[in-house]
Amino acid sequence: MRVPAQLEIARELPPLSSSLEQAQEYTRWLAIHHYENFTLTTYLLPRHLRQHFYNVYAYCRWADDLADEISDGGTALELLDWWEGELHQCYTGSATHPVFIALRQTVKTFGIPKKPFCDLLIAFRQDQTVHRHPTWDSVLRYCQYSANPVGRLVLYLCGYHDCERQALSDFTCTALQLANFWQDVSRDLEKNRIYVPLDDLAAHGLSESDLINRHFDERYVNLMRVLVARTRELFQKGLPLAESVAPDLRVDIELFSRGGLALLDAIESIGYNTLGQRPTVNGVTKLRLLTRALGEHAFMKMKA
Repeated sequence: MRVPAQLEIARELPPLSSSLEQAQEYTRWLAIHHYENFTLTTYLLPRHLRQHFYNVYAYCRWADDLADEISDGGTALELLDWWEGELHQCYTGSATHPVFIALRQTVKTFGIPKKPFCDLLIAFRQDQTVHRHPTWDSVLRYCQYSANPVGRLVLYLCGYHDCERQALSDFTCTALQLANFWQDVSRDLEKNRIYVPLDDLAAHGLSESDLINRHFDERYVNLMRVLVARTRELFQKGLPLAESVAPDLRVDIELFSRGGLALLDAIESIGYNTLGQRPTVNGVTKLRLLTRALGEHAFMKMKA
């Protein structure tokens, strides 16, 4: 299937049936040039894992852009079906797309099952047709497909296949997704998407039109305060994951949680007004998190 030429991810794409070296060079380029935190994250990772993270990232990035960068929902669904077909070819050893040529090496090396890759596509398809979530539980079910598979893929790459670590990872990944939702309320409204549960909205005396019209008042503050508190609880439940992995991975895992918690702090710091502005983690906070991570990373290396 022909990929729309306007997609930036198609830049630098090698021809079909490219060599493994060409495919890996492309996934490395895609990760480093399209994700601002990826260079730091992979620097902290053991060197032997970095290319595999690039390969998994490339799969996720392509799926995300096919779903989110195509204006026509029907075309996006067709492209996602094509992408899933390419995934099946990857698992049968007949991949021709460069991303799957690279990914094939990764799934074989770490014994990664197909399910987390397929689960992500469920969420991307849902984005084309579902733009409201009636309850908190329905938002969590969405996160089960949109966020949790990513954490499980990371665990597989790190050699962990057990249910206990996967459950802890699910808490963290769901919390990260929710934190992004509360950060991006206004941006999502521009795409006609509302991730704030509608029953919580109503319980605080608010309607969809209040959000659409960016009507910020004490009701919205109270709503966002509740959502942020719930999200903090999920982060706290997931924090033990860092202590359950190998020392050379611990800093990387914890950095995700600490960054997510810092984002919740940023939401609080603007008085919860995510209708009027998009809160971000400022440079000082990022530097503090980075310095702490690098310091702990160096300490782990010294101990080893």
